[in-house]
Amino acid sequence: MDAPTALPAATPVRAGTSPWSTFRIASLAVFLVSLDNTMLFAAFGALRQAFPGVAAAELSWVLNAYTVVFAAMLIPAGGLADAHGRKRVFMAGVSLFVIASAACGLANSVAVLIAARVLQAVGAALLTPASLSIVLAAFPQNRRAVVVSLWGAVSGLAAAVGPSLGSFVVDTVGWRWAFLINLPIGAIALWRAAAVIPTFAPTGARPRLDWIGMALLILGVGALALGIVQSESPDWSRGRIALAIGLGIAALLAFVAWARRVSAPLIDLRLFETPTYRWSNIATLAFGTAFAMMFFAVFFYLTGIWHYSLPRAGLAITPGPLLVIPTAIVTGRLAARHGHRPFLVGGAVVYAFSGLWYLTVPGLEPAYLTQWLPGLLMSGLGVGLVLPSLSAAAVSRLPAAHFAVGSAVNQATRQIGMVLGVAVTVLQLGQAELQRADFDPLYTLQIVLAIITGACCLPVDTRPRAA
Repeated sequence: MDAPTALPAATPVRAGTSPWSTFRIASLAVFLVSLDNTMLFAAFGALRQAFPGVAAAELSWVLNAYTVVFAAMLIPAGGLADAHGRKRVFMAGVSLFVIASAACGLANSVAVLIAARVLQAVGAALLTPASLSIVLAAFPQNRRAVVVSLWGAVSGLAAAVGPSLGSFVVDTVGWRWAFLINLPIGAIALWRAAAVIPTFAPTGARPRLDWIGMALLILGVGALALGIVQSESPDWSRGRIALAIGLGIAALLAFVAWARRVSAPLIDLRLFETPTYRWSNIATLAFGTAFAMMFFAVFFYLTGIWHYSLPRAGLAITPGPLLVIPTAIVTGRLAARHGHRPFLVGGAVVYAFSGLWYLTVPGLEPAYLTQWLPGLLMSGLGVGLVLPSLSAAAVSRLPAAHFAVGSAVNQATRQIGMVLGVAVTVLQLGQAELQRADFDPLYTLQIVLAIITGACCLPVDTRPRAA
Protein backbone atom coordinates (compact mmCIF):
# COMPACT_ATOMS: atom_id res chain seq x y z
CA MET A 1 0.00 0.00 0.00
CA ASP A 2 1.27 3.43 -0.85
CA ALA A 3 2.47 5.82 1.85
CA PRO A 4 0.12 8.64 2.89
CA THR A 5 0.32 11.56 0.51
CA ALA A 6 1.49 14.78 2.11
CA LEU A 7 -0.07 18.09 1.21
CA PRO A 8 2.20 20.81 -0.11
CA ALA A 9 3.88 22.79 2.61
CA ALA A 10 1.95 25.78 3.86
CA THR A 11 3.38 29.24 3.38
CA PRO A 12 3.26 31.74 6.25
CA VAL A 13 1.51 34.96 5.43
CA ARG A 14 3.54 36.93 7.96
CA ALA A 15 7.20 36.71 7.11
CA GLY A 16 9.76 37.04 9.85
CA THR A 17 7.61 35.74 12.68
CA SER A 18 9.83 34.08 15.27
CA PRO A 19 9.00 30.38 15.72
CA TRP A 20 9.62 30.77 19.46
CA SER A 21 7.00 33.54 19.68
CA THR A 22 4.57 31.19 18.00
CA PHE A 23 5.60 28.42 20.37
CA ARG A 24 5.01 30.55 23.47
CA ILE A 25 1.47 31.55 22.51
CA ALA A 26 0.43 28.09 21.32
CA SER A 27 1.86 26.57 24.49
CA LEU A 28 0.12 29.12 26.72
CA ALA A 29 -3.27 27.79 25.59
CA VAL A 30 -2.16 24.19 26.21
CA PHE A 31 -0.93 25.28 29.65
CA LEU A 32 -4.42 26.67 30.30
CA VAL A 33 -6.09 23.36 29.43
CA SER A 34 -3.62 21.28 31.47
CA LEU A 35 -3.83 23.65 34.44
CA ASP A 36 -7.62 23.35 34.45
CA ASN A 37 -7.42 19.55 34.53
CA THR A 38 -4.91 19.31 37.37
CA MET A 39 -6.71 21.94 39.44
CA LEU A 40 -9.93 19.90 39.15
CA PHE A 41 -8.24 16.87 40.71
CA ALA A 42 -7.54 19.06 43.73
CA ALA A 43 -11.08 20.49 43.73
CA PHE A 44 -12.90 17.14 43.76
CA GLY A 45 -13.17 17.05 47.56
CA ALA A 46 -14.50 20.61 47.66
CA LEU A 47 -17.15 19.70 45.07
CA ARG A 48 -18.29 16.82 47.28
CA GLN A 49 -18.71 19.27 50.14
CA ALA A 50 -20.48 21.83 47.94
CA PHE A 51 -22.96 19.20 46.69
CA PRO A 52 -23.36 16.86 49.70
CA GLY A 53 -26.41 15.05 48.29
CA VAL A 54 -24.60 13.94 45.14
CA ALA A 55 -22.79 10.59 45.03
CA ALA A 56 -19.08 10.46 44.27
CA ALA A 57 -19.75 8.42 41.10
CA GLU A 58 -22.09 11.13 39.82
CA LEU A 59 -19.68 13.91 40.75
CA SER A 60 -16.93 12.11 38.86
CA TRP A 61 -18.78 13.20 35.72
CA VAL A 62 -17.45 16.70 36.32
CA LEU A 63 -14.11 15.12 35.41
CA ASN A 64 -15.25 12.32 33.14
CA ALA A 65 -17.82 14.17 31.00
CA TYR A 66 -15.04 16.57 30.07
CA THR A 67 -12.59 13.76 29.34
CA VAL A 68 -15.08 11.70 27.32
CA VAL A 69 -16.01 14.63 25.07
CA PHE A 70 -12.39 15.78 24.84
CA ALA A 71 -11.30 12.31 23.70
CA ALA A 72 -14.17 11.98 21.22
CA MET A 73 -13.63 15.43 19.70
CA LEU A 74 -9.82 15.52 19.48
CA ILE A 75 -9.47 13.60 16.22
CA PRO A 76 -12.29 15.44 14.39
CA ALA A 77 -10.80 18.67 15.72
CA GLY A 78 -7.48 17.70 14.19
CA GLY A 79 -9.24 17.23 10.87
CA LEU A 80 -10.88 20.64 11.24
CA ALA A 81 -7.51 22.26 11.89
CA ASP A 82 -6.01 20.61 8.82
CA ALA A 83 -8.98 21.50 6.61
CA HIS A 84 -9.97 24.98 7.78
CA GLY A 85 -6.80 26.55 9.11
CA ARG A 86 -4.76 25.93 12.24
CA LYS A 87 -4.89 29.49 13.54
CA ARG A 88 -8.63 29.86 12.96
CA VAL A 89 -9.48 26.61 14.77
CA PHE A 90 -6.98 27.37 17.53
CA MET A 91 -8.53 30.77 18.31
CA ALA A 92 -12.07 29.36 18.12
CA GLY A 93 -11.07 26.69 20.64
CA VAL A 94 -9.52 29.18 23.08
CA SER A 95 -12.59 31.43 22.83
CA LEU A 96 -15.02 28.57 23.53
CA PHE A 97 -12.86 27.30 26.39
CA VAL A 98 -12.87 30.72 28.07
CA ILE A 99 -16.64 31.17 27.66
CA ALA A 100 -17.33 27.69 29.02
CA SER A 101 -14.98 28.31 31.97
CA ALA A 102 -17.10 31.31 32.92
CA ALA A 103 -20.22 29.13 32.70
CA CYS A 104 -18.59 26.51 34.96
CA GLY A 105 -17.72 29.16 37.56
CA LEU A 106 -21.31 30.44 37.58
CA ALA A 107 -23.00 27.00 37.64
CA ASN A 108 -25.57 26.50 40.44
CA SER A 109 -26.08 22.74 40.04
CA VAL A 110 -24.08 19.66 39.14
CA ALA A 111 -26.10 19.23 35.92
CA VAL A 112 -25.27 22.75 34.75
CA LEU A 113 -21.63 22.31 35.75
CA ILE A 114 -21.36 19.08 33.76
CA ALA A 115 -23.00 20.70 30.71
CA ALA A 116 -20.55 23.60 30.88
CA ARG A 117 -17.67 21.14 31.21
CA VAL A 118 -18.82 19.49 27.97
CA LEU A 119 -18.55 22.83 26.17
CA GLN A 120 -15.19 23.42 27.80
CA ALA A 121 -14.02 20.05 26.46
CA VAL A 122 -15.05 20.97 22.91
CA GLY A 123 -12.98 24.15 23.16
CA ALA A 124 -10.00 22.26 24.56
CA ALA A 125 -10.28 19.65 21.80
CA LEU A 126 -10.28 22.34 19.11
CA LEU A 127 -7.21 24.15 20.41
CA THR A 128 -4.98 21.20 21.42
CA PRO A 129 -4.17 19.52 18.07
CA ALA A 130 -4.18 22.91 16.36
CA SER A 131 -1.61 24.10 18.90
CA LEU A 132 0.76 21.19 18.27
CA SER A 133 0.39 21.44 14.48
CA ILE A 134 1.15 25.19 14.69
CA VAL A 135 4.30 24.41 16.68
CA LEU A 136 5.38 21.60 14.34
CA ALA A 137 4.89 23.78 11.26
CA ALA A 138 6.96 26.60 12.80
CA PHE A 139 10.15 24.53 13.17
CA PRO A 140 12.29 22.46 10.77
CA GLN A 141 12.31 18.66 10.94
CA ASN A 142 15.62 18.42 12.82
CA ARG A 143 14.32 20.54 15.73
CA ARG A 144 10.89 18.95 16.17
CA ALA A 145 11.93 16.34 18.72
CA VAL A 146 13.16 19.12 21.00
CA VAL A 147 10.19 21.47 20.55
CA VAL A 148 7.60 18.67 20.96
CA SER A 149 9.29 17.67 24.22
CA LEU A 150 9.17 21.33 25.30
CA TRP A 151 5.50 21.45 24.27
CA GLY A 152 4.89 18.37 26.41
CA ALA A 153 6.85 19.94 29.27
CA VAL A 154 4.31 22.77 29.32
CA SER A 155 1.75 20.22 30.49
CA GLY A 156 4.26 19.11 33.09
CA LEU A 157 4.59 22.70 34.31
CA ALA A 158 0.79 22.94 34.58
CA ALA A 159 0.78 19.66 36.49
CA ALA A 160 3.36 21.14 38.87
CA VAL A 161 1.46 24.40 39.38
CA GLY A 162 -2.06 22.99 39.27
CA PRO A 163 -2.27 20.96 42.51
CA SER A 164 -0.82 23.66 44.79
CA LEU A 165 -2.53 26.55 43.01
CA GLY A 166 -5.83 24.67 42.80
CA SER A 167 -5.70 23.65 46.45
CA PHE A 168 -4.91 27.22 47.54
CA VAL A 169 -7.61 28.77 45.34
CA VAL A 170 -10.30 26.26 46.35
CA ASP A 171 -9.44 26.52 50.05
CA THR A 172 -9.39 30.34 50.12
CA VAL A 173 -12.02 31.57 47.63
CA GLY A 174 -13.97 28.43 46.69
CA TRP A 175 -14.18 25.86 43.89
CA ARG A 176 -15.75 28.30 41.40
CA TRP A 177 -12.43 30.12 41.05
CA ALA A 178 -10.78 26.93 39.83
CA PHE A 179 -12.66 27.78 36.61
CA LEU A 180 -12.80 31.56 36.72
CA ILE A 181 -9.01 31.78 36.91
CA ASN A 182 -8.99 30.64 33.26
CA LEU A 183 -10.53 33.90 32.05
CA PRO A 184 -7.52 36.26 32.27
CA ILE A 185 -5.08 33.61 30.98
CA GLY A 186 -7.35 32.83 28.05
CA ALA A 187 -7.81 36.51 27.24
CA ILE A 188 -4.02 37.00 27.07
CA ALA A 189 -3.66 33.93 24.82
CA LEU A 190 -6.32 35.25 22.41
CA TRP A 191 -4.84 38.74 22.31
CA ARG A 192 -1.32 37.56 21.58
CA ALA A 193 -2.38 34.80 19.17
CA ALA A 194 -4.13 37.29 16.91
CA ALA A 195 -0.92 39.30 16.59
CA VAL A 196 1.82 36.65 16.74
CA ILE A 197 0.69 33.33 15.23
CA PRO A 198 1.17 33.41 11.45
CA THR A 199 -1.67 32.53 9.11
CA PHE A 200 -0.71 29.68 6.81
CA ALA A 201 -2.06 29.85 3.28
CA PRO A 202 -2.14 26.37 1.68
CA THR A 203 -0.49 26.13 -1.70
CA GLY A 204 -2.63 23.15 -2.74
CA ALA A 205 -6.33 22.33 -2.66
CA ARG A 206 -8.04 22.32 0.73
CA PRO A 207 -8.87 18.74 1.78
CA ARG A 208 -12.53 17.84 2.13
CA LEU A 209 -13.63 17.07 5.69
CA ASP A 210 -15.02 13.58 6.24
CA TRP A 211 -18.26 14.34 8.09
CA ILE A 212 -19.50 10.72 8.12
CA GLY A 213 -16.20 9.52 9.51
CA MET A 214 -16.32 12.28 12.12
CA ALA A 215 -19.82 11.27 13.25
CA LEU A 216 -18.89 7.58 13.49
CA LEU A 217 -15.73 8.38 15.44
CA ILE A 218 -17.50 10.66 17.93
CA LEU A 219 -20.22 8.04 18.46
CA GLY A 220 -17.70 5.22 18.86
CA VAL A 221 -15.29 6.91 21.25
CA GLY A 222 -18.09 8.60 23.20
CA ALA A 223 -20.18 5.44 23.68
CA LEU A 224 -17.15 3.31 24.56
CA ALA A 225 -15.91 5.84 27.11
CA LEU A 226 -19.45 6.19 28.50
CA GLY A 227 -19.63 2.46 29.12
CA ILE A 228 -16.24 2.51 30.86
CA VAL A 229 -17.18 5.43 33.11
CA GLN A 230 -20.63 4.07 34.01
CA SER A 231 -19.18 0.71 35.00
CA GLU A 232 -18.75 2.27 38.47
CA SER A 233 -22.35 3.52 38.74
CA PRO A 234 -24.98 1.50 40.66
CA ASP A 235 -27.68 3.16 38.53
CA TRP A 236 -26.55 1.35 35.39
CA SER A 237 -27.33 -2.33 34.83
CA ARG A 238 -24.87 -4.71 33.22
CA GLY A 239 -27.11 -4.76 30.17
CA ARG A 240 -26.95 -0.98 29.70
CA ILE A 241 -23.19 -0.96 30.17
CA ALA A 242 -22.80 -3.79 27.64
CA LEU A 243 -25.09 -1.94 25.21
CA ALA A 244 -23.01 1.26 25.43
CA ILE A 245 -19.72 -0.59 24.97
CA GLY A 246 -21.18 -2.69 22.15
CA LEU A 247 -22.47 0.43 20.39
CA GLY A 248 -19.05 2.05 20.73
CA ILE A 249 -17.24 -0.97 19.30
CA ALA A 250 -19.74 -1.27 16.43
CA ALA A 251 -19.37 2.42 15.56
CA LEU A 252 -15.56 2.18 15.60
CA LEU A 253 -15.65 -0.89 13.36
CA ALA A 254 -17.97 0.98 11.01
CA PHE A 255 -15.52 3.90 11.07
CA VAL A 256 -12.64 1.61 10.07
CA ALA A 257 -14.71 0.11 7.24
CA TRP A 258 -15.70 3.59 6.05
CA ALA A 259 -12.11 4.90 6.23
CA ARG A 260 -10.93 1.99 4.07
CA ARG A 261 -13.37 2.67 1.25
CA VAL A 262 -13.40 6.48 0.87
CA SER A 263 -10.73 8.45 -0.95
CA ALA A 264 -10.25 11.16 1.69
CA PRO A 265 -11.00 9.70 5.17
CA LEU A 266 -10.75 11.67 8.37
CA ILE A 267 -7.88 9.40 9.47
CA ASP A 268 -5.64 7.75 6.92
CA LEU A 269 -5.42 4.27 8.42
CA ARG A 270 -2.11 3.72 6.64
CA LEU A 271 -0.56 5.81 9.41
CA PHE A 272 -0.91 2.78 11.68
CA GLU A 273 1.10 0.61 9.32
CA THR A 274 4.17 2.32 10.76
CA PRO A 275 5.21 0.29 13.85
CA THR A 276 6.43 3.37 15.73
CA TYR A 277 3.10 5.17 15.37
CA ARG A 278 1.05 2.07 16.19
CA TRP A 279 3.00 1.05 19.28
CA SER A 280 3.33 4.63 20.55
CA ASN A 281 -0.46 4.88 20.68
CA ILE A 282 -0.89 1.54 22.47
CA ALA A 283 1.71 2.62 25.03
CA THR A 284 -0.06 5.98 25.41
CA LEU A 285 -3.34 4.23 26.31
CA ALA A 286 -1.65 2.17 29.05
CA PHE A 287 0.39 5.02 30.48
CA GLY A 288 -2.51 7.51 30.36
CA THR A 289 -4.51 5.13 32.56
CA ALA A 290 -1.65 4.68 35.01
CA PHE A 291 -0.94 8.43 35.16
CA ALA A 292 -4.54 9.40 35.99
CA MET A 293 -4.77 6.71 38.68
CA MET A 294 -1.55 7.84 40.37
CA PHE A 295 -2.28 11.56 40.20
CA PHE A 296 -5.86 11.28 41.48
CA ALA A 297 -5.03 8.73 44.19
CA VAL A 298 -2.37 11.02 45.68
CA PHE A 299 -5.02 13.48 46.88
CA PHE A 300 -7.12 10.69 48.35
CA TYR A 301 -4.13 9.29 50.26
CA LEU A 302 -2.73 12.54 51.63
CA THR A 303 -6.11 13.92 52.71
CA GLY A 304 -7.85 10.64 53.60
CA ILE A 305 -5.08 8.60 55.24
CA TRP A 306 -2.59 11.22 56.43
CA HIS A 307 -5.31 13.87 56.97
CA TYR A 308 -3.41 16.68 55.28
CA SER A 309 -5.31 19.90 54.61
CA LEU A 310 -6.05 20.51 50.93
CA PRO A 311 -3.42 23.30 50.50
CA ARG A 312 -0.82 21.16 52.26
CA ALA A 313 -1.64 18.17 50.04
CA GLY A 314 -1.36 20.34 46.93
CA LEU A 315 2.02 21.65 48.02
CA ALA A 316 3.19 18.13 48.92
CA ILE A 317 2.51 16.92 45.37
CA THR A 318 4.45 19.72 43.64
CA PRO A 319 8.03 18.27 43.63
CA GLY A 320 7.04 15.34 41.41
CA PRO A 321 5.50 17.35 38.56
CA LEU A 322 8.28 19.94 38.84
CA LEU A 323 10.76 17.20 37.98
CA VAL A 324 8.83 16.52 34.76
CA ILE A 325 9.90 19.81 33.18
CA PRO A 326 13.73 19.54 33.21
CA THR A 327 13.48 15.81 32.50
CA ALA A 328 11.37 16.43 29.38
CA ILE A 329 13.74 19.15 28.13
CA VAL A 330 16.88 17.04 28.55
CA THR A 331 15.14 13.96 27.12
CA GLY A 332 14.01 15.90 24.04
CA ARG A 333 17.54 17.04 23.28
CA LEU A 334 19.00 13.56 23.71
CA ALA A 335 16.18 11.88 21.78
CA ALA A 336 16.88 14.14 18.81
CA ARG A 337 20.26 12.36 18.53
CA HIS A 338 19.55 8.87 19.87
CA GLY A 339 15.81 8.29 19.41
CA HIS A 340 13.10 7.96 22.08
CA ARG A 341 13.16 4.21 22.80
CA PRO A 342 15.71 4.15 25.66
CA PHE A 343 13.95 7.00 27.46
CA LEU A 344 10.50 5.47 26.99
CA VAL A 345 11.53 2.04 28.26
CA GLY A 346 13.68 3.46 31.06
CA GLY A 347 10.93 5.87 32.13
CA ALA A 348 8.36 3.06 32.24
CA VAL A 349 10.67 1.04 34.51
CA VAL A 350 11.17 4.04 36.82
CA TYR A 351 7.41 4.59 36.93
CA ALA A 352 6.85 0.94 37.82
CA PHE A 353 9.28 1.32 40.75
CA SER A 354 7.34 4.38 41.94
CA GLY A 355 4.19 2.25 42.05
CA LEU A 356 6.08 -0.43 43.98
CA TRP A 357 7.25 2.23 46.45
CA TYR A 358 3.70 3.49 47.04
CA LEU A 359 2.49 -0.09 47.42
CA THR A 360 5.02 -1.10 50.07
CA VAL A 361 6.39 1.95 51.93
CA PRO A 362 3.88 4.67 53.04
CA GLY A 363 2.04 3.81 56.24
CA LEU A 364 -0.72 5.29 58.38
CA GLU A 365 1.40 7.97 60.07
CA PRO A 366 2.68 10.95 58.02
CA ALA A 367 6.37 10.73 57.15
CA TYR A 368 6.63 12.84 54.02
CA LEU A 369 10.41 13.06 53.50
CA THR A 370 11.13 9.37 54.04
CA GLN A 371 7.93 7.63 52.94
CA TRP A 372 6.35 9.81 50.25
CA LEU A 373 8.89 12.12 48.59
CA PRO A 374 11.10 9.35 47.11
CA GLY A 375 8.13 7.76 45.35
CA LEU A 376 6.95 11.16 44.18
CA LEU A 377 10.35 11.96 42.66
CA MET A 378 10.45 8.58 40.91
CA SER A 379 6.98 9.11 39.45
CA GLY A 380 7.90 12.63 38.29
CA LEU A 381 11.05 11.33 36.61
CA GLY A 382 9.10 8.51 34.95
CA VAL A 383 6.38 10.84 33.65
CA GLY A 384 8.99 13.30 32.35
CA LEU A 385 10.71 10.51 30.43
CA VAL A 386 7.56 8.89 29.03
CA LEU A 387 4.67 11.30 28.36
CA PRO A 388 6.44 13.98 26.27
CA SER A 389 8.45 11.28 24.51
CA LEU A 390 5.29 9.40 23.53
CA SER A 391 3.85 12.58 22.00
CA ALA A 392 7.07 13.22 20.09
CA ALA A 393 7.53 9.62 18.96
CA ALA A 394 3.96 9.37 17.68
CA VAL A 395 4.37 12.31 15.28
CA SER A 396 8.06 11.89 14.46
CA ARG A 397 7.49 10.13 11.12
CA LEU A 398 4.25 11.84 10.05
CA PRO A 399 4.07 14.02 6.91
CA ALA A 400 3.18 17.66 7.49
CA ALA A 401 -0.38 17.24 6.19
CA HIS A 402 -1.13 14.76 9.00
CA PHE A 403 0.35 16.67 11.95
CA ALA A 404 -2.96 17.76 13.47
CA VAL A 405 -4.88 14.50 12.94
CA GLY A 406 -1.92 12.29 13.85
CA SER A 407 -1.19 14.15 17.08
CA ALA A 408 -4.92 14.30 17.86
CA VAL A 409 -5.17 10.50 17.68
CA ASN A 410 -2.34 10.24 20.20
CA GLN A 411 -3.85 12.84 22.53
CA ALA A 412 -7.30 11.20 22.28
CA THR A 413 -5.77 7.85 23.16
CA ARG A 414 -4.25 9.37 26.30
CA GLN A 415 -7.61 10.89 27.26
CA ILE A 416 -9.39 7.55 26.87
CA GLY A 417 -6.79 6.07 29.20
CA MET A 418 -7.41 8.88 31.69
CA VAL A 419 -11.17 8.19 31.60
CA LEU A 420 -10.45 4.62 32.60
CA GLY A 421 -7.96 5.71 35.27
CA VAL A 422 -10.39 8.18 36.90
CA ALA A 423 -13.25 5.65 36.76
CA VAL A 424 -11.18 2.94 38.46
CA THR A 425 -9.87 5.36 41.11
CA VAL A 426 -13.31 6.71 42.03
CA LEU A 427 -14.71 3.17 42.08
CA GLN A 428 -11.96 2.06 44.46
CA LEU A 429 -11.63 5.17 46.65
CA GLY A 430 -14.98 6.97 46.41
CA GLN A 431 -16.31 5.70 49.74
CA ALA A 432 -16.52 7.97 52.79
CA GLU A 433 -14.02 6.13 55.04
CA LEU A 434 -10.76 5.14 53.39
CA GLN A 435 -8.45 2.37 54.59
CA ARG A 436 -4.78 1.91 53.70
CA ALA A 437 -5.53 -1.40 52.00
CA ASP A 438 -7.95 0.32 49.59
CA PHE A 439 -4.95 1.74 47.71
CA ASP A 440 -3.11 -1.55 47.12
CA PRO A 441 -5.08 -2.63 44.00
CA LEU A 442 -4.45 0.77 42.38
CA TYR A 443 -0.71 0.68 42.99
CA THR A 444 -0.52 -2.91 41.75
CA LEU A 445 -2.34 -1.95 38.56
CA GLN A 446 -0.01 1.05 38.15
CA ILE A 447 2.98 -1.31 38.18
CA VAL A 448 1.36 -3.64 35.62
CA LEU A 449 0.45 -0.78 33.28
CA ALA A 450 3.96 0.68 33.51
CA ILE A 451 5.44 -2.68 32.51
CA ILE A 452 3.00 -2.91 29.58
CA THR A 453 4.04 0.60 28.53
CA GLY A 454 7.71 -0.34 28.49
CA ALA A 455 7.04 -3.50 26.51
CA CYS A 456 5.02 -1.59 23.90
CA CYS A 457 7.83 0.94 23.49
CA LEU A 458 10.42 -1.67 22.49
CA PRO A 459 9.41 -1.53 18.77
CA VAL A 460 9.43 2.30 18.74
CA ASP A 461 12.24 3.58 16.51
CA THR A 462 12.75 7.32 16.10
CA ARG A 463 16.50 7.34 15.64
CA PRO A 464 17.61 9.98 13.12
CA ARG A 465 17.81 8.61 9.61
CA ALA A 466 21.04 8.84 7.72
CA ALA A 467 21.12 11.49 5.03
